Amino acid sequence: MTIDYKLDADGIATITWAMQDVPMNVLNGQSIPAFADAVRRAIADAAVKGVIVTSSKPEFIAGADLNMMLAITDVASMMDFVNQLHALMRGIEKSGKPFVAALNGTTLGGGYEVALACHRRIAADNPKAQIGLPEVGLGLLPGGGGTQRLPRMIGVRNALPFLLEGKKLAPQKALEAGLVDEVVPADQLLARARQWLLTDGAAAAVQPWDRKGFKLPGGPVQSPMGYETFTAGNAMLRAKTFGNYPAPEAILNCVYNGCQVDIDTGCQVEMREFVKLTTGKEAKNMIRSLFFGIPAASKLASRPKGVPQASYRKVGILGAGMMGAGIAFCAAEVGMDVVLLDSSTHSAARGKSYSEGLWNKRVASKRMTEAERDAKLARIKPTTEFADLAGCDIVVEAVFEDRAVKADVTRKAEAVIAHSAIFASNTSTLPISGLAEASARPANFIGLHFFSPVDKMPLVEIIRGQATSDECLARAMDFVKAIRKTPIVVNDSRGFYTSRVFSTYVGEGLALLAEGVKPALIDNAGRMAGMPVGPLALADEVSLELMARIRKQTAADLGAAYQRSAIDDVCDRMVDKLGRLGKKIGKGFYDYPQDGPKQLWAGLAQAFPLAATQPTVEEVKQRLMFIQSVETARCLEEKVLLAPIDADVGAILGWGFPAYLGGPIGQIHSLGVSAFVKACDSLAERHGARFAPPQLLRRMADQGERFYDL
Repeated sequence: MTIDYKLDADGIATITWAMQDVPMNVLNGQSIPAFADAVRRAIADAAVKGVIVTSSKPEFIAGADLNMMLAITDVASMMDFVNQLHALMRGIEKSGKPFVAALNGTTLGGGYEVALACHRRIAADNPKAQIGLPEVGLGLLPGGGGTQRLPRMIGVRNALPFLLEGKKLAPQKALEAGLVDEVVPADQLLARARQWLLTDGAAAAVQPWDRKGFKLPGGPVQSPMGYETFTAGNAMLRAKTFGNYPAPEAILNCVYNGCQVDIDTGCQVEMREFVKLTTGKEAKNMIRSLFFGIPAASKLASRPKGVPQASYRKVGILGAGMMGAGIAFCAAEVGMDVVLLDSSTHSAARGKSYSEGLWNKRVASKRMTEAERDAKLARIKPTTEFADLAGCDIVVEAVFEDRAVKADVTRKAEAVIAHSAIFASNTSTLPISGLAEASARPANFIGLHFFSPVDKMPLVEIIRGQATSDECLARAMDFVKAIRKTPIVVNDSRGFYTSRVFSTYVGEGLALLAEGVKPALIDNAGRMAGMPVGPLALADEVSLELMARIRKQTAADLGAAYQRSAIDDVCDRMVDKLGRLGKKIGKGFYDYPQDGPKQLWAGLAQAFPLAATQPTVEEVKQRLMFIQSVETARCLEEKVLLAPIDADVGAILGWGFPAYLGGPIGQIHSLGVSAFVKACDSLAERHGARFAPPQLLRRMADQGERFYDL
């Protein structure tokens, strides 16, 4: 059964969404026609005085089936689908019979648009439920009339945050914002809906925007309010997205143009913009990576089969610096006991204070009680004694990036912990198999690469060493999930995947600087391409000193095989000759005054003289973005990466690769492998072999292969 229909003796028809074999109700090719049939049945039956639309599942309707959306690739088919959806919504509104949406749980996207088409919205008082229109987060806009009905219901200015930001609210907050009309106890939901239909429904069977003389709440689009809203909104949007994300701009267009005409014409405006987005590459990239890729990783889709799920009671953290302190916080947050070990009592205690500071902020904002904070703090034991690690289910090493130091703490920890316990290194660059040589049980040795700040960054890169067992890998994945992080699994190599590819972005920025490209052009181009920070600013954040040290260590490890580049020259000059180590000392490529924002160091032009001819913004953007995709393809070819989607998820979550491109592999896929190979060959000819496409891409280009089906 997809849709259940019942008519009671009082003439109240109840249409219940009850989709089978799916966890939540969604709008798809089966449910929409079934719902439309039920609506038509209710409208045609003279005995029906009013209609309740509700759900038998814990949620109301979660939105559209995105698999269906991705499968529709041509404009005509998509337009036909959207026309049918809008006709259904307008049929409800203009039926002459009152419809009430009884929202028993989460109501999102197309589900909320169904509610908007009803003449009243009553929500159950369920604090875990969410109500809103989150489509913009997937590169889409509400395609069932949401851009037209919500502004007409609560006003343009009030509606735009929900449309442009995808804000979702719990029922009580949704009531305050005007998204629903009532909130009642869950066990009274259907009774209240019936009562409203029998007492007030007949008088409310026409939507406000279908009544003569309707005016937009808060004033029309063509008004001082509208001018201020859209002028400021457009400027802020361009400054934030640089035009890379078409969905927010399309939403603004829908609201601006659609709300100056009647609802039917406004819906036509929305339909055209919706079809353009759904058949465009940006939405498909975002849906593939954000909606399917990240949840699959979070659910441990690649976890080895047959290994019992592991639970974690006690965790050891070696090193109480920023990384170690952050890992300790995440573990204690979910109820694990944490041993936070460092070389001095002061350092260990300071590491614990990091968690205290984060929880104090929650207490101050009344999101946590003092008793709850104290209980969590009590779970973290700062210490200098390795003996305290006894009984730990897993130990995570987060000490200085030095092999000797890591080997020392590995041996000391393994002397105390159980033979079955996992030992994980948080190294960002050093090969796990090499570090495991210091272990007496390499099968239980694995890499867990966290990202800073750990409490905010969602990704953990799990690195499987040559000797790492399936059981160890599965248990490590269980740990990452338990602390509410999203894992990707990679095989061992220098820099693994994330550090290796991320460094190419920074490195290309330094190469451009060495060539005499204007520093402002380099960093602005990076941000305009969609990266969170320009490569020079990012180098400052990471620390030029650290970058120089890592490159020197790599050179020592590789010996004659190491090939110096312009990047080495820039790092050496900045660190060794100019003493500009990065943000931590207030001077790198940028100066960091205490009384103002950062600004490019005035001495850069002298240190790295400008070339007479400067590249275009597009040329710089291409170099900064393509170098990441080339290196990612090499990781796939070398089997460092196990699947293209792992690459895209890791890049988006790990270092902020722009979601509109879908990730580094998504970028290749969107352009087409053949076109990407051709462009990279041209870049390699002009700028060096680092842009040369690997054989994997050449083979795919020759055979017309793609990374993804859609």
